[in-house]
Amino acid sequence: MDQTRWVVVVPVKGTSGAKSRLGAGAGRAALADAFALDTVAALVAASAVERVFVVTASARLGVALAALGAVIVPEVPGPDAGQDRLNAAIEQGAEAARFACPDANLAVVTGDLPALHVADVETAFALAATHPLSMVADAEGVGTTTLLAWAGYRFTPRFGLGSRAAHEGDGHVVLDLPPSSSLRRDVDTAADLDTARALGLGPHTSALV
Repeated sequence: MDQTRWVVVVPVKGTSGAKSRLGAGAGRAALADAFALDTVAALVAASAVERVFVVTASARLGVALAALGAVIVPEVPGPDAGQDRLNAAIEQGAEAARFACPDANLAVVTGDLPALHVADVETAFALAATHPLSMVADAEGVGTTTLLAWAGYRFTPRFGLGSRAAHEGDGHVVLDLPPSSSLRRDVDTAADLDTARALGLGPHTSALV
């Protein structure tokens, strides 16, 4: 089995309620959109990534993400609660990805990595080729930014509070990436954004910051 072929699922909220911890106003929603655009652009550019499937309820944002080369999976209404809705959306994207590319490995990457670098994506996926189930922890070491599985291996997304421990409990090996890896730097707060800026923000976020 070719462990270098990956398809990626990216859940994107795409609503005015996205990234509430960044503050109030239209600027916050625009930043959340920019985070998603920069995340997807980096994934599409990575040679290890065959296709990117974005799950979103926003037709408007879906058009912009499709223009980057992503396959858009319209989110089917499900649970209203935050992390339950997120994980349900991921399941929808995973099913679409498995149907379209049944022989490819599958990864889930959160859509809030505005400083994501292609080189960091390539490094993580090369490490993941040696583990049937793996994950990337966030910079704080308690959450998850990326969940990975070889073709034929099923997994349950448990994104939300304490997701690292939950995913480890399911058998996902934590990949040995340094805290400075852009794949670990998700952005929820203004302080997170400042740290991501030091790594080098993507063009969509840079235009707003």
